[in-house]
Amino acid sequence: MAGATVVRAVEFDADAVQTLRLNSAGGMLVEHADIATLDFFRHRDERDDFIVIGGPPCQPFSKNGYWVKNENRLIESDPRNMLSQFLRAVSEAQPRGFILENVESIRHPSNKHALNAFVSAAEGLGYACTVTLANAADYGVPQKRRRVFIFGVRGARSEIPHPKRLRSEDPSDGLPPHVGVGQYLRPFSSIKYFEPNELVNGGTYENELRHVPPGRNYMALDELDGYDGRTFRRGGRFWNFLYKLHPDQPSITVAAQPGPWVGPFHWNNRRLRAPEAAAIQTFPAGYKFHGNRRSVQKQIGNAVPCLLGEAMVKHLIDHM
Repeated sequence: MAGATVVRAVEFDADAVQTLRLNSAGGMLVEHADIATLDFFRHRDERDDFIVIGGPPCQPFSKNGYWVKNENRLIESDPRNMLSQFLRAVSEAQPRGFILENVESIRHPSNKHALNAFVSAAEGLGYACTVTLANAADYGVPQKRRRVFIFGVRGARSEIPHPKRLRSEDPSDGLPPHVGVGQYLRPFSSIKYFEPNELVNGGTYENELRHVPPGRNYMALDELDGYDGRTFRRGGRFWNFLYKLHPDQPSITVAAQPGPWVGPFHWNNRRLRAPEAAAIQTFPAGYKFHGNRRSVQKQIGNAVPCLLGEAMVKHLIDHM
């Protein structure tokens, strides 16, 4: 979508590998492997505009990790922390540029030393780095999803500028407004796309969910006139508990492994269907996923929204 030709993809998850192969264009090598077992030296012979793009696993930097005491977190020794493997790929391939994507909380004080160490190491390899925080909704995605992107350009005298936003929720910015989810979910509203697990009938919090207004979460319940059901202490639940979409507003972040009563829920009081979740992530129409429903949700939730990825790659290409 950004005008780049993907020649090689490395993926550890077996279902995601098959998904990539189902949708890959000719000439793209999709490897099912642990990146630590591969080398990237052969890419030194690629064209001068060769780039490396990656999203190392982010579990060590997730907000859930904040509940663990600092002395027990040991990010550097966490086998899920693959920042060093991304750096090795860059060091061996020596691309003209790179993009690394990760969760917003990599900038948290408990994690920032790892971020700073990565940037310092990349600069030592000859790359000028730009660290930027991007909200997917600012780039046409019907979802508020904040992610950190690190851009690196080999041999640049200074860091490249931050990407310019294409949309905004502040009218004074003079940009088009954020996009609501309604137009993205409408094509999948018919019974043709029904999934048994979308039903909440008879569930633990069915009554509460049905009373939550669109665009709100569980905290709206104690504000309702005439409602005599259960309410919950404010701040006592995660903010996405019982969160219900509003068709005219962007979605909250689509999760890879949501709990049974974690949103976003459809405004029609049901869980989202797989193609709806994919549409919120702006996957192209007709994109195919391999695996069972749980695996498909994981693949969708772990992905960078396609329109956001397109904007970030185009930005790098324009500034190499």
